[in-house]
Amino acid sequence: MAELLFEILSQEIPARMQRRASDDLRILVAEGLKKAGLAFDKAHAFSTPRRLALVVDGLAKKQPDVCEERRGPRADAPDKAIKGFLSSVGLNSIDECEQRETDKGTFLFVVVEKKGVPTIDVLPSILIDAVEKMSWPKSMRWGHNGFRWVRPIHSILAIFNGDVLKGALNIKGEQIPFGRTTVGHRFLAPETFSVASFSDYQNQLRRASVILDPDERQALIEKDLSALATKEDLSIKDDPLLVAEVAGLVEWPEILLGEIDEAFMDVPAEVLITSIRTHLKYFVLEDHSGKLVPRFAVVSNMAAEDNGKAIVIGNERVLRARLADAKFFWDQDRKNPLSSWTPMLADITFHEKLGTLDAKIDRMQALATELCIVLEGVCRDRVLSAVRLCKADLVSGMVAELPELQGIMGRYYALHDGEHPDVADAIADHYSPQGPKDRCPSALVSVVVALADKIDTLAGFWAIGEKPTGSKDPYALRRAALGVIRLIVENDLRIPLGPIFKFALDAQPAKNDSGQATESLLGFFSDRLKVHLRERGVRHDLISAVFALGGEDDLVRLLMRVDALSAFLDSEDGANLLTAYSRAANILRIEEDKDDTRFNGEPDQSQLEQPEESELASALKQAAVNAKSALEKEDYKSAMQTMAALRGPVDGFFEKVTVNAEEPALRVNRLKLLSGIRETMRTVADFNQIEG
Repeated sequence: MAELLFEILSQEIPARMQRRASDDLRILVAEGLKKAGLAFDKAHAFSTPRRLALVVDGLAKKQPDVCEERRGPRADAPDKAIKGFLSSVGLNSIDECEQRETDKGTFLFVVVEKKGVPTIDVLPSILIDAVEKMSWPKSMRWGHNGFRWVRPIHSILAIFNGDVLKGALNIKGEQIPFGRTTVGHRFLAPETFSVASFSDYQNQLRRASVILDPDERQALIEKDLSALATKEDLSIKDDPLLVAEVAGLVEWPEILLGEIDEAFMDVPAEVLITSIRTHLKYFVLEDHSGKLVPRFAVVSNMAAEDNGKAIVIGNERVLRARLADAKFFWDQDRKNPLSSWTPMLADITFHEKLGTLDAKIDRMQALATELCIVLEGVCRDRVLSAVRLCKADLVSGMVAELPELQGIMGRYYALHDGEHPDVADAIADHYSPQGPKDRCPSALVSVVVALADKIDTLAGFWAIGEKPTGSKDPYALRRAALGVIRLIVENDLRIPLGPIFKFALDAQPAKNDSGQATESLLGFFSDRLKVHLRERGVRHDLISAVFALGGEDDLVRLLMRVDALSAFLDSEDGANLLTAYSRAANILRIEEDKDDTRFNGEPDQSQLEQPEESELASALKQAAVNAKSALEKEDYKSAMQTMAALRGPVDGFFEKVTVNAEEPALRVNRLKLLSGIRETMRTVADFNQIEG
């Protein structure tokens, strides 16, 4: 067994592309090895800003010999077909083949033996193919060739069992030959060196100030950040995504602390953090109370002789310029009230078919008014004020510079203008929640504004036929629907979605069949709700069983039904009754298909010959009454208990009564009893939708 070491040295690969690229390289090479019949023990890929590396352990030095039986054409096939087959297997005469009788005639067979090729001769084409097949979110051409890759490639290291592979990457006529040399850190150790194995490669890279493993670099950054902060009696604001990104920017991380000018500390913390994090990839520090302090940490790619003083001074200068811009926008934006910017929304297009942001605000206000009617205890005036102002910060200087702060800056500006805190909070919260784990607003004013925004967006794109398809969801409508679901469910809001959706659809500028679109949108919400509940461990078929009844657009009531149904089916009575229901439904389906009719309606009392029939008929009638009463009170637990009371009569019926009696009238009457089971149980759920 032998080892393959492969490295692609290039210009700096974007940090967010490195992990996927190294995985892609590993997968493509592994697939190539498998296709070539070369087994291996394990493959491990690595990445740094300047290189992708792969080591494959346990490779055989030679392909295995292959013995394969090939079937050719019929023995009496035309000469052309026979000659083609003989040529493909390297034979000259039909006499060299075996003629074998089969069910379809006499066919030619031949056993082809293929000797395995040395692995060192197979690898070059596999590696070149992998490099050429790698896909990137963005790629580029360089030089005079048409080859596309993420960045220009400088060299390729390719060693198998200590020997350099023969071959080269052909980039439109320009050759990058395989070799055994690489380089270390761009500044700290730029010299070229030769390697003989992966162990040698990794050790020499470390001596050349390169930590190959991105996980090791990330762990080291986290450790050193924490140690430096603790030394200052501070803590690093938790930011695992930034740590991962920075680990892809450096090959030899060195952590340095710098100062933030006190003059910038009156700027909102969100502005400071976003400016520092997004644009400069620095880390911010907090005191024990979680308050931002005028310190920052930078991960340098250098081990400087002056302990990094010059690097810190340079980064402080860059940060000062960035924060000066932020403070300028902060000061300038507050010179005018938030309300003064709303007329500018008429010049911003939301969507070419859905009008401007100003038009969207008008629709949101009308929709919010409807929601205020449905929901008790909401201050309508605050809601409408918040809706009118919620998009105004989009034309502010700060949000133009830092779009991530939309809504957040609106809150600050609203408070500065003297708006009610509920209004200000609603401006900040109306984009939330933006995912399954994002904080969900709970204040009613915030909730109504967020609902109005998301429902109008959904209705608008439904009106113009821009629905999510497959994996494509360019307008994040699935996320918007999840946001609506969370806002309603987590705040226990009793909102009839059907009329609300229709109102929103009727208000859209695009002509649409609001009735049909409403049904489609409700169906979409059903699917989103299933996904949401499945993540919470709730069975999706229970959702289907309740939704299938139709007419249910109250999510809270729906979930109450689902919870009651789940508890019922977890009980012994529920499980057994489901089995009996399935039996009744199957018999009905067969007999209704046979007779091409439905056995609906009340059974004829005079035809109830056996006591079990009478008992079941009486139980069904009583269950229907009790279930209706419980459902009207939204007492779904009692409604399910009513169904549980059917177990005994249903079991007795199937034990003692022959459904398909010889007498036609008796058979029809008994099938009506089965139909009664189906219809009575369907008052609480469509049990046909339940799996198992």
